Amino acid sequence: MTQTHHTIAVHHVRQALLGAVRLGLADEPLLERAGIAPALLASPQARVSQMQFASLLRIVRHATRDELWGLLSRPVPLGTFTENCRRLIHCLTLDEAMRAGFRHWHGVLPDFVPRLRVHDGAAHVTLPARVAPNPRLVFAQRTFLFFSIGLASWLVGRMIPLQGVTYRGPPPPPAGAEIGRAFRASVAYEAPHFGYSFEARWLALPVVQNAQSLAEFLQRAPADLLVRYRDQSNLTDRIRRLLRAHLKGELPSLEDVGRTLAMTPQTLRRRLREEGQGFQALKDDLRRDAAIEYLARPDLTLVDIAEQLGFSEASTFHRAFKKWTGVAPGEYRHRQR
Repeated sequence: MTQTHHTIAVHHVRQALLGAVRLGLADEPLLERAGIAPALLASPQARVSQMQFASLLRIVRHATRDELWGLLSRPVPLGTFTENCRRLIHCLTLDEAMRAGFRHWHGVLPDFVPRLRVHDGAAHVTLPARVAPNPRLVFAQRTFLFFSIGLASWLVGRMIPLQGVTYRGPPPPPAGAEIGRAFRASVAYEAPHFGYSFEARWLALPVVQNAQSLAEFLQRAPADLLVRYRDQSNLTDRIRRLLRAHLKGELPSLEDVGRTLAMTPQTLRRRLREEGQGFQALKDDLRRDAAIEYLARPDLTLVDIAEQLGFSEASTFHRAFKKWTGVAPGEYRHRQR
């Protein structure tokens, strides 16, 4: 395993089920079909893999017959996302594609409207709400933002770096710290609208996708929107890949990483801070995410996993994992099974 993908806080799993529960659907069968142990919802610090979360979104989508999982005041018809993508691959530039895509969504989203404007060299995407805020709407807006920049990045074949994200209301505990990491940008809370901004020059990039690549993309959606162009282009993930190669032993120091990347420790800290990350937290997150991947492998014992993660004693690994997730590794594996 040369790369360890980021994991998803169980807080987001609960939010993804809000619409289904509102519609009277039982959540346990949905979770089990996605390979997520329902008991994990009782552990606030528990986490799931990106593939499990993507699978849950697909399952809830079909169960609710709604592109936005029953979160809004009326359903978004199935096929809306596919129809929109088929239009966008015929656009010439990202600017044309984003404007055409948002116009398409204007007619089907009942509770908020996506808008794009360019001002002083920056492109601003906002999602003004048409109804009073509620937890379902907040999750729908945040997910729409996340997927829209993911789709934009896919259309042009490269990750579009964000300058900042605006969030309506206070940071949501316990997942507030993860929002900046997910978007790879600083987050300003208590803003009038959900939104993000990036340099307007990216809007001139050509759309590079076609019917064949769209078919492959739709087969993997929404997994590609969660993973592709997100775990490969920014400094945080460059460092994760460097650290990943040393996971069995002592991890490189900030100074070691700086020398490898030709950066001073001060620059490295500043750049990581801009991406909503700290170096020690990055190391802990990597070990935690790798541990969750390893625990899904029945061929590895807990002692094996502790060794793979560079812990000299299995008991030290137990304590660290419980601190990261709120659950002992053996219990976590049992719940997953």
